[in-house]
Order: sequence, then structure tokens, then C-alpha cells
Amino acid sequence: MVVSYKSSYTVKPAEPTWTGSLSLSEWDQIGCITHVLTIYFYQSSQKLLIDTVITTLKDSLSRALVHFYPLAGRLRWIGHGRLELVCNAAGVQFIEAESQSKLDSFGDFSPSPEYDFLIPNVDYTIPIQELPLLIVQVTKFQCGGISLGFTISHAVVDGQSALHFISEWARIARGEALAVSLIIDRKLLRAGDPPVLSGPNLDHKELNHPPLLIGQTNNIEERKKKTTIAMLKLTKSQVDKLKNMATNESLNTGRPYAPPLPPGYFGNATLDVIAVSSSGELISKPLGYAASKIRKAITTVNDEYVRSGIEFLKSQADLTKFQDLHALRGDDGPFYGNPNIEAVSWLTLPMYGLDFGWGREVYMGPGTHHDLDGDSLLLPSHDDHEDGSLVVALCLQVSHMEAFKNHFYQDIL
Repeated sequence: MVVSYKSSYTVKPAEPTWTGSLSLSEWDQIGCITHVLTIYFYQSSQKLLIDTVITTLKDSLSRALVHFYPLAGRLRWIGHGRLELVCNAAGVQFIEAESQSKLDSFGDFSPSPEYDFLIPNVDYTIPIQELPLLIVQVTKFQCGGISLGFTISHAVVDGQSALHFISEWARIARGEALAVSLIIDRKLLRAGDPPVLSGPNLDHKELNHPPLLIGQTNNIEERKKKTTIAMLKLTKSQVDKLKNMATNESLNTGRPYAPPLPPGYFGNATLDVIAVSSSGELISKPLGYAASKIRKAITTVNDEYVRSGIEFLKSQADLTKFQDLHALRGDDGPFYGNPNIEAVSWLTLPMYGLDFGWGREVYMGPGTHHDLDGDSLLLPSHDDHEDGSLVVALCLQVSHMEAFKNHFYQDIL
């Protein structure tokens, strides 16, 4: 694919905003602290005139940043693997591009190397205090359709907060008021507070590096193996079959915080949990056994667990070992591949129906094909999400993918 980059702008808040430094919570500063990529595609329509699109997006983005001003700021290292957010209205980057390709060439929109040209590239050789927290790229296609690619800093927001911003930006573009005001105060998760010396001392193994294959002392060779991505689709009937195979019990994990975080909390409010078993047990026992291990891990997450996790991280001299700063294309950072699987759920996120005034997208999804071995993402099917159909986006080593597909669909086709 050939993409011509026409213009690059810096979009700043339309009005003066608060300036100063915001402490980040511990959950903001661990795991993936680089940018997360998403992409939307829109078909050609009478309302989709590129000059109007660019003007509308830039103007509404500027007005949205008045409310979501942390995204116009920059991160800054403060020592010991810790960051703070500098609210300085430096702005976000907005890129205008065009391609002679057509939307039809993307088929079912499965992640492909062509996405690299439609999503802004983040140059991590630039000092972090100079990197925009949000970069947007609009690409016009020969057919008249467009793509809207985002990269947004995971150190500032999680998926829920990122989609909150994007949906409110779209509301502003349509001339509507904000639906949910954002809560910027990260003191709700004790951001910037010193550690508490007393309190529960729970084991937080989820923050350790995952295990290696038997006989290996490092994961260097596993990192080098070629990987591939599959989009595994599940109809509602297949999902129901899997539920019946996994368990006949219902599970309501509830909200882990007491009191719950308010709607509109703007930051990271998720944490990892781990389910552990041996390969022998997983192979010899029915699917319900694996499901029970996952269910048990989830039910351990309550307010006490969350608060103790915060204290555990606050007590660490340095947070670097808990960060995935270089994991995407390097040999540094945690590796969650063979023999491990990392599953992230987008099932409850308000992903679809993003309308800036020219109609809803024809597809939305993760904007990368560079996932690492063992990464998996559960998301509602774009076309059939209302009936409960799902898609599992999975990255595995090439040598294992076909066997996994066969096993995945066994007994549910």
C-alpha cells in the first residue's frame, strides 16, 4: 500500500486549561506504558467530504481537549521507573494522508501489515517528555472512504477511558454536549501518596514475570520465533456451547473497588490476575477445570486485593521491571508467550457506533498486526455484536496456530 502524507498539525485545547503536574497511580505506571493502537473505517457517503472531515475533526478535537486536557500534556520521568503527567497544553498530533487503495482491498478488515501505513508511528527514540500522548491519522481512500487511526498512551488511560474520550469527541463533532464528565483526580487510587506501612500483605504473583518452558533459563529463543495472527469468530450458539462445556455456574465478580470508582474516572483502573495450572492437568482434565481456575483467580479480586496491590507497588524501589516499555519490538520487558497466554477482554467496552456526523464506522478493531506470542483479545463481533457473537484475536507462533485452531473449534462446529 502506498500512502501519501499530506499534512501534520499540532492541535491544542481551544481554551486555556489547567497547567501543572499530575501524579499517576501505580496502575498507570505498570504493564504497557507505550501507546495502544485502534482503527476505524468509514465508507464513502455524501456527508464524507474530506475537507469538511478534516475541519470538523480538528475543530471538535480542539474543543474536546478543553475537557480532556491531560491528553494534550506530556509524560515525564521522575526517577525510579516512575512517571508524572505534565499538563502543559502542548497539544496532540493530527496527520492527514491519502491512499490510492480502496476499502474493498481490506476484505474482512483482519489486521494486516497495511495497517502500519494507516496508524501513526510513534518514535520511541524521542525523549518521553516530547512524545504526544495522542496521535490521530485520517487517511482518505480512492473510493471516497476514510480510516481514522489512533495511538493513545496507555500510561494515561485504559481502554474504558480512551473510548470515553473518543465517544465524547464524536459527540462534540455532532454538536452535542458531553454525556459523562471526566474525573481527573487520581487520588482515588492514592496517586502520589506514600506507602502505608500497615495493612494487608497479599501475594501479588501477577506482577512477577511468567514461567519459562521446562529446561529453559530464558525466553530469548521463544521471542525470536515467527508469529501469526488469527481472528477466530464465534457465533452466539458456539459461545453458548462453550459456556455449557466450561461451567454450569453463574459468576458475578462485581466491582472490585469499595466504593466503586465514579463514572468518567480518567485513568487506568484495571489490573492483571493470573490462573496457574500444569500442562498435564490442562490436557487430562475437561474444559470446566480450566474455567474453574480462571473463575477462582477472578473471584480473588476484591477491594482488599486491589488496595494491597497498590501498596505493594508503592513499596517497590523501582517500577521498571513491571513495565512493558520495549516489549513490542524488542527483547526487553516481560514476555507472555509460550507456554503462557495473556487474555484481554474488550467485551464490556463501548467500542462500536462512533459517529462524527457522517455515519457509523463499517469496522473498528485493534490497529496492529505486531502482537506478541501469547497475546489474545476478546471483543464483540462488529457485525453481530448485539446477538452475543464474539471474535478472539490471537497471536501465536506459526508452528502452533493450526493445531490451536483445530482444537479451538473442536466440538462446537
